[in-house]
Amino acid sequence: MSHALEQDRSPARILVVDDNPTNRYVLATTLRRAGHQVIEAEDGTRALELLAPHGDEPPEAAVVDVRLPDMTGLEVCERIKSDPLTASIPVINISASAITVQDRTQGLYRGADAYLVEPIAPDELLATITASLRYARARRRAERLAERLHLLNEVTLALYSAPDANQLVHATAQGAAAIFRCDAAAILTTPQGNPVVAHTWHDTPADTQAAQPQAHPAPGWGQESERVKAWATSGQTIPLPCLPTELKDPANRRVVIGRAKTERPPVALLVPAGALTTQDDERLLTQLTQACALALEALRSYSEEHALALTLQRSFLPESLPKTARAHLAVRYLPASDHTEIGGDFYEAIDTPAGLVVAVGDVAGHSLDAAMVMGQIRHALRAYATEGHPPEVILSRLDRLLTTVEPGATVTLCVVLVAHHGDTLHIANAGHLPPLLRAPDGTTAYVTQHGPLLGLGLPHPPAHQVTAPPGTLLLLVTDGLIERRHEDLQTSLKSLAEVAGEGSTDPEETCTRLLERLSPDGNDDVALMAVRLNPAATG
Repeated sequence: MSHALEQDRSPARILVVDDNPTNRYVLATTLRRAGHQVIEAEDGTRALELLAPHGDEPPEAAVVDVRLPDMTGLEVCERIKSDPLTASIPVINISASAITVQDRTQGLYRGADAYLVEPIAPDELLATITASLRYARARRRAERLAERLHLLNEVTLALYSAPDANQLVHATAQGAAAIFRCDAAAILTTPQGNPVVAHTWHDTPADTQAAQPQAHPAPGWGQESERVKAWATSGQTIPLPCLPTELKDPANRRVVIGRAKTERPPVALLVPAGALTTQDDERLLTQLTQACALALEALRSYSEEHALALTLQRSFLPESLPKTARAHLAVRYLPASDHTEIGGDFYEAIDTPAGLVVAVGDVAGHSLDAAMVMGQIRHALRAYATEGHPPEVILSRLDRLLTTVEPGATVTLCVVLVAHHGDTLHIANAGHLPPLLRAPDGTTAYVTQHGPLLGLGLPHPPAHQVTAPPGTLLLLVTDGLIERRHEDLQTSLKSLAEVAGEGSTDPEETCTRLLERLSPDGNDDVALMAVRLNPAATG
């Protein structure tokens, strides 16, 4: 026999309504001898009071006499069935006088689930109660299952929307608590290998960080006094800090383990054992645990792929900056956050016979393809600069290369030649953010002259020449440093100039100050190069 059928035959709390004390006693005694709990009412008004929401457990069924002193049993039945809170309670009308076919038909039409004629044989009464309860309980189980399946669907969507493992463990604990209407805890290991726990009960008063749900890093694995044996294969333990008193006994809690792959650390969900009353509940908890495991696996896969792509991206960037007497250089490169695809920001610095060539660029788009294009452009730029081509020729050749091997791709790039002799900078800008110059007296100015993007096949104008005496600071940046949603670009450029004009002109200190003051939002990569010019060579 299934667990569900056993539930159908379990005792119930039953309301008996009859103004005749003898009849009420006979009915109540028959029901109590069968194991049911009985509450009694002598009229319709009292019956409806007992059915109103209050602290006691509501009746699961009602046996109502048709002839009552204040209202008919048919009216009581109609009132019960018209209230959404009590409509599912089966009502059995009984009568010793209203026994015609018309009476019984009227009772059934007005909401009764059964209509019995007195005197009622005990077996008939008990069989009718059992049948009514079986149907009512099956209906309640179906409604509850439908509600919980709907919640499971919403929770699963929330799990797959979690941007990281910490939010995933919170969403899992909250989801279990919502589905089973109880406190719950979730335990998993982040892609970085750190076990974390989230639960929905309040910590002890000594914990000033109490909130709902709580999250606890668990780096020690087994150092806490309260543990749940959840590693079925390895025998390790999962710590659960501050278990509520009722859950300290292992018999009072239910732990389900899930894995996306056998070699992965498991995830675990804990709920009070009493929250699971049917096999459907067991299956729902297992399904929720597995959904958490699969969502975590997706996060882990993304984390691994992002780390691999980031490693590849970094391999395309220069390993070191050239050491030259002409300038002092510093650079910062910040990849976008873990939740954002890698981009194509890059920088380059090459000491050539003609002078120091520095460049910062950005490939349009965020993907591994963008990083691959970035690698090609940077290596080609280095080759053309080493051959001694001036900045505008470098741009023209890169544009031809891009339209040939990567048609459709576009790149912004600013190339600056710091000549070894003289104080002239040769600036060729292909649609990139304008370079910023800070003069020795602290004033700042952008060099706004520029040509078209690379990849459009358009001609590039000659490099713009600017006089920059020793002590001048040159800044080249990508848009990840300054662009913000809902903020005008000119406002962002003004902020960059203001911060660059403050404090030291030391390139390292300038880079640090810019990142601290402008605080990139992590939605895009950041490439930042600072170049402080030294006196040019003579002779």
